Amino acid sequence: MARIAGVNIPSQKRVPIGLTYIHGIGRTTAEKICTQLGIPEQRRVHELTDDEVLRIRELIDRDFTVEGDLRRQVAMNIKRLMDLGCYRGLRHRKGLPVRGQRTHTNARTRKGPARPIAGKKTVTK
Repeated sequence: MARIAGVNIPSQKRVPIGLTYIHGIGRTTAEKICTQLGIPEQRRVHELTDDEVLRIRELIDRDFTVEGDLRRQVAMNIKRLMDLGCYRGLRHRKGLPVRGQRTHTNARTRKGPARPIAGKKTVTK
């Protein structure tokens, strides 16, 4: 099992799929990494040599912001918006959708489970 950027990459997966287990690397980036290093996309992670794993690790460390650094950067960006008190920051603070989605219905993922309101009658047909 290869360990890259502090993440254990599953050994039975193809290399581009395995690289997506790293936070901050998606399918497109993983495929670019493979082509840049000359690793065939059909090769499995357990078939990689130690040299290839080392080259992947060095490329990711040099060219990409991943895992803890990326999470910290995103958290700092959100905190900055909240400290500014801008509209997006207020939406983050209240736990509501940030990008203009409707909240009258839907938005359950962001708002959490529905809470009953005392004294409100339910409409039945």
